[in-house]
Amino acid sequence: MKSYDYANRQGVERISWEKFGQITRELVEQLAEEKVDVVIGIARGGLIPAAAIATALRCEMFPIRLTRRMHDEVVHSTPVVLLDVAIQVANRKCAVVIDEIADTGQTLTRAVQLVRRRGVPRVLTATLAAHSWSDPKPDFAALRSDALVIFPWDEHVYVNGEWKTHPELEKALEMQRNLQ
Repeated sequence: MKSYDYANRQGVERISWEKFGQITRELVEQLAEEKVDVVIGIARGGLIPAAAIATALRCEMFPIRLTRRMHDEVVHSTPVVLLDVAIQVANRKCAVVIDEIADTGQTLTRAVQLVRRRGVPRVLTATLAAHSWSDPKPDFAALRSDALVIFPWDEHVYVNGEWKTHPELEKALEMQRNLQ
């Protein structure tokens, strides 16, 4: 499965801010058992759940930036490192890498490699949502869905003084309508 291949999604699943809170709490409860001592949030979309989870677990959070995008456009076939793992992560006992969704699994895989390179022996992965084709699958996912998952922070963008549906999302929604 190719990343951002919206034609293969099955339906649409909108995540409200309330639902975001619910599934984030579910992940926190699962991760609390794991004795996580640092959270790594993958920018951009993974920073929001990472901050919420790190706050709830009362542990440190550090960002990492792995992306296929530049200027909000997909330009790379695989994720590139724009911000590496902070040196302060070195030698922690257990880190959890958090992203909003596991699609191909490439971003999580690369992030785990970078965290392990800092000397962390146990690295877990967690996402708010995961598709069935994600390889590897995250260790923890609050929602498993092959739908087009829309997070509240992704749906609208501010363009020329107006709030509009994100153009990429607009195209993905159109593909979904054509499949029905």
